[in-house]
Amino acid sequence: MVELDPRAFLTSLFETAVRAADTLEAIRAHLPAKPRGRTIVIGAGKAASQMAASFEKLWDGDYEGVVVARHGPVEKTERIRVLQSAHPVPDAAGLVGSQALLDAVSGLSADDLVIALISGGGSALLPAPPEGLTLDDEIAVNKALLASGAPISAMNTVRKHVSRIKGGRLARAAYPARVVSLVVSDVPGDNPAYVASGPTVPDAGTAEEALRIVADYRMALPDAVMAHLRSEAAAAPKPDDAAFARNEVHVIASARVSLEAAAAEAKRQGVEAVILSDQIEGEARDIGKMHAALAREVALRDRPFARPVVILSGGETTVTITDVYGKGGRNSEFLLSFALDIEGVEGIDALAADTDGIDGSEDNAGAFADGGSAARIRKAASDPRSFLARHDAWSAFDAAGDLFVPGPTGTNVNDFRAILIRQLIRRAAAAHLPH
Repeated sequence: MVELDPRAFLTSLFETAVRAADTLEAIRAHLPAKPRGRTIVIGAGKAASQMAASFEKLWDGDYEGVVVARHGPVEKTERIRVLQSAHPVPDAAGLVGSQALLDAVSGLSADDLVIALISGGGSALLPAPPEGLTLDDEIAVNKALLASGAPISAMNTVRKHVSRIKGGRLARAAYPARVVSLVVSDVPGDNPAYVASGPTVPDAGTAEEALRIVADYRMALPDAVMAHLRSEAAAAPKPDDAAFARNEVHVIASARVSLEAAAAEAKRQGVEAVILSDQIEGEARDIGKMHAALAREVALRDRPFARPVVILSGGETTVTITDVYGKGGRNSEFLLSFALDIEGVEGIDALAADTDGIDGSEDNAGAFADGGSAARIRKAASDPRSFLARHDAWSAFDAAGDLFVPGPTGTNVNDFRAILIRQLIRRAAAAHLPH
């Protein structure tokens, strides 16, 4: 193996994964034919402005539209309006954005075409509380979901039953126009109905399922929300609704494609690559321990994979928030747990990052870790386990100088994890694995 700079190598894999989700090429391959009537572009998500700008470079007919992106830098567009709202907790600007999308698709004919540009993050960006509920109610729901530890599919099942726009309702509002949804997936399994809570893609989930999820994860929701979920008004349109008969849905970018691209790049650089899965879910710190056990086994026993190797995985882990919490996101929490469990083992280097460039509440995508990370955190600040206990992984990696800050990427295919195992170091074996 050619000697590598581990962090430069891992960064190159992340950048390759992000390029594989490039919106321009992804949209180019899935553009529909021009309609006899009008073309209306709508969209929402962390990649909304980038998708809109890509569409404008490719479409040579007439069009108009509006998309909703998160607050922060956005791509410049010519004719598609870009509105902005808050993520991960909704704000009043999101109400304006949701109404703008509903207005954009109202009064259309069967000759018109709606192109929906959907990416992850749209659930928070599009608050639209149903009659009898308020923005504060939807914020309370969102906060409870984020703190619950529920997988994204469960969270979005609840969200789409407490909304006027999610769960296919935006597409139904466009009827009788045809809706073509181009989806950048950030959910394990790539079910487009779960991306951004499916504003243009219905599914068969029910309000009864939403209530079971609330109970199973012991969420404390406002009384008005619980009353709504028990009412007929919570029912979402079903996939066999006639309003969706002519619609099309295309997943144009996903974690699977990005991980495969990263694996190919690793092999080009002379390192064998293994993709564990693009659908890993679970508590971030537990998934971190599982990855650490695998990395140690390879580093110390050369099994189940031979060194040198990079282990890749994706999906969406969760963090169950307690009463005490600090700064960070699921990728940095995963990596802090991982770093603690590989402490003292040389030859392991890892990067965990969100492909949208932002992990949680701060400006980092994630962080780097190796066998010396825990010691660096301990020397620079305090016991890394105390940071993990209070969900403050950002502060731990910031103290150690190990944050990964590429900036917003303009796409979002969820978590990216890459673990490079370079060599066997025997002296740490006794401390970590039984003989």
